[in-house]
Amino acid sequence: MVEELAQADDAVAACIDDAVWALADDELVAALDATHRLEQRLAAVKLALVREVDGRGTAVTQGASSTAVWLRERLRLTIPAARRLVDLAACVDAAPTTVRGALAAGAVSLEQARVIADTVSTVQAAAGPEVADKAVGVLVDWAGQFDPLLLRKLGARILDHVAPDIADAAARAALDAEAARAARDRHLTISEQTDGRLRLTGTLDAEAAALLRAAIDPLSAPAGPDDNRCAGQRRHDALADVCRLALHTGELPDSGSDPAQIVVTTSYDALTRQLSTGVLDIGLHLTPETVRRLACDATILPAVLGGTGQVLDVGRQRRLITGPLRRALVLRDGGCAFPGCDRPPRWCDAHHIHHWADGGDTNLNNAVLLCGHHHRHLHHTDWTVRLGDDGHPEFIPPAWLNHDQLPRRNHYHRRT
Repeated sequence: MVEELAQADDAVAACIDDAVWALADDELVAALDATHRLEQRLAAVKLALVREVDGRGTAVTQGASSTAVWLRERLRLTIPAARRLVDLAACVDAAPTTVRGALAAGAVSLEQARVIADTVSTVQAAAGPEVADKAVGVLVDWAGQFDPLLLRKLGARILDHVAPDIADAAARAALDAEAARAARDRHLTISEQTDGRLRLTGTLDAEAAALLRAAIDPLSAPAGPDDNRCAGQRRHDALADVCRLALHTGELPDSGSDPAQIVVTTSYDALTRQLSTGVLDIGLHLTPETVRRLACDATILPAVLGGTGQVLDVGRQRRLITGPLRRALVLRDGGCAFPGCDRPPRWCDAHHIHHWADGGDTNLNNAVLLCGHHHRHLHHTDWTVRLGDDGHPEFIPPAWLNHDQLPRRNHYHRRT
């Protein structure tokens, strides 16, 4: 297979520099159709490979917490894209042979294949395999005319075409299946942008949507005739207000053994002059004005860093029952320090590099933050961890994974 894919790669490479402007209209359209068909056929091959990687547990064997995390590193995808790829590979693998064949032939797109697979699964549960086989043929034909969204809408009434005598009873089953899919697909993704802002994307189920609206709608109304914020800006500010209210209750669960709080980092030189720019413990940069406002509105834990980024001192609150060591680890590691892991600090344990049971000290030079998966992985595999010359963790892979055992680092949490 590798040789054939290499030949296909060469063939595609030969097309890249072709002068498309010289093509006649019919040639241009034909080339576009052929490219799309080839893209879908390659997608079928890619999904089969992803499914095999997932089924073998290759990602976990190589130290990743999941196939999606491994794909993010290997293919440089976002986590949502990697998860969709794994889910779609499983969905297509479980679909009828006709669906996989249509995808391999370039007759349907990836999203159309998923719609067909979901619909056929519902039909089979309601009417049996014979009716499901009929539904596949109809849906594949429809895929040549309709996009995935319209195809899903039409699929909701597919039994009207292939089994009208049981369509009404099956419609209820379809609704139940749609509710189950809504529960399965619920998610919220928080993506950090290059300028320190966050992008929220996701899909809420009906109950969570009602809760969100009930919480932010009263706070989203214009504050008065001089309120020039657009609706989106008002909703943004309302969500921030809800979070402030939740923090002020003091009833949120602990976050990584520390109470929910805000930690602002500043440099020693800036601290000796005046309050300056700051960095939150999750890595987001703050303007001086924001730091000053937070100093008035919130409980600030001042963490002082030296010129090379070493933690010189960490402030404490009287009510805290844990010392400053964990906050120092959060400031240094930023989250799970294992290479390729993006788990935030609140999901992490503090691991002794030289085990405490073997006489290791409990201090910053003998500790590293690890998520639950990588904490277990480090204890039960041949991976080792040490602090590099700059005081940051680096991990040594086992010889069977990397013959030279070159140290690896996590670059997701490093602050500039």
